[in-house]
Amino acid sequence: MTQKYSNIVLTGMPGAGKSTVGVILAKQTSRHFVDTDLLIQTSQKRTLQDIIDIDGYTVLRNIEEDVLLGLSVQNHVIATGGSAVYSERAMAKLKSSGLVIFLDVDLPALVLRIPDLRTRGIAKRPDQDFTDLFYERLTLYRKYADTTIKCAGLTQEEVCARIIEQTRQKW
Repeated sequence: MTQKYSNIVLTGMPGAGKSTVGVILAKQTSRHFVDTDLLIQTSQKRTLQDIIDIDGYTVLRNIEEDVLLGLSVQNHVIATGGSAVYSERAMAKLKSSGLVIFLDVDLPALVLRIPDLRTRGIAKRPDQDFTDLFYERLTLYRKYADTTIKCAGLTQEEVCARIIEQTRQKW
């Protein structure tokens, strides 16, 4: 028998469309929606970029891990921050109650979607460029994914349809 899951967890690079797809998917599957980047900003009363600029990217990753470990929801679509996959503990928790969906968007598309990395709140080392970050995280996204959705050429609605098609029997 297939295990049933309450949550659908979206992972992927910044610019992959997790938040936008998440809202649409929540409506289509009669779930609530939560964006963990917004939870972080609300709890810290500042933007992700402010946290990085003032305290550093590792502090943001630690805050993100704390938020994810403290998250207790059922019947939600959860859009994680792009760096959630750095926390093995947080990903184990998310996987225990949800299907993890990797929104796989290729590097050229992401570069077009994020014209200015300096304002996006991306938790990366100061010496790391976006290409290095992409390949570093790609391995982690694949490691934790229950399902991967190749998003090239798809609209947000088509991405949602693929997610539903590939995972419906598991929820």
